[in-house]
Amino acid sequence: MSLSECRIAAVAAVSDLDRARSFFEGSLGLSPMDTGAAGEEIIYECGQGTGLMVYPSPENAGTGSATLGCWEVQDLDSEMEALKAKGVEFERYEGFDQDENGVMDMGDGRVAWFTDPDGNTFAIAG
Repeated sequence: MSLSECRIAAVAAVSDLDRARSFFEGSLGLSPMDTGAAGEEIIYECGQGTGLMVYPSPENAGTGSATLGCWEVQDLDSEMEALKAKGVEFERYEGFDQDENGVMDMGDGRVAWFTDPDGNTFAIAG
């Protein structure tokens, strides 16, 4: 079996697991499905058998500048409004052709970025 046939999951280091839980469960509405092998990680179930693992690693939390994961949504504008209502703020980046809401039209789809409390970057696209 090749990797192209295997599932993959996003992974994010966080500095405070309780604060991360509040954000990922409260603000994003994700539900934990497992605590991982060491019992300190939280694995959140996402669509079509995918997931996001969050684990405590204060020295690594938020140190990357790239997008760690992107959720594909049916209605980007509605999803953004729902997330904004829960306190999620969308990012605007220098040199990106984003509209006033932080949405970038990529021709074949639109995308918007936000960060978790540690500065890990995630996106939604639709």
